Amino acid sequence: MRVLPTDIDIAMHVNNGMYFSLMDLGRFDLMVRAGIWQKMRRRGWSPVAAGETIAFRKSLQLWQQYTIESKIIGLDSKAIYFEQRMVVDGEIYARAHIATRLVDKGRPVSQEEILAEFGEPPADLELPEWIHEWRENNALPGARKAAPHFWH
Repeated sequence: MRVLPTDIDIAMHVNNGMYFSLMDLGRFDLMVRAGIWQKMRRRGWSPVAAGETIAFRKSLQLWQQYTIESKIIGLDSKAIYFEQRMVVDGEIYARAHIATRLVDKGRPVSQEEILAEFGEPPADLELPEWIHEWRENNALPGARKAAPHFWH
């Protein structure tokens, strides 16, 4: 890909929020290439991000070429986890971890339904331990629970 004028902020590099939007494209590309997208849409399922974290090393500059690398790193009872990287000439510029869910008419699709549709993941696909801690510490209450907006 190439950094476009619509990707940058006043500092003339990719806006920090834009990284997640660009990484969305990488996840969709992975799902289409793997044949998952068509199966999901046939079932009426849509992917949503449930949590994201990103770290930056270097800034992507206007017109710079880069690659988005995306892979599934595992799943648990509530989410499918991706690692994504922005890479220039073999060097990582940014890396993100994204927890995703599939939803059907606004309700989460169970992992049992997902596994029934797509099969069991590879046996060696094991989430890093820190992902569990990150998800627990980063997650907001579910949509049916209260989430008061006052500061502590």
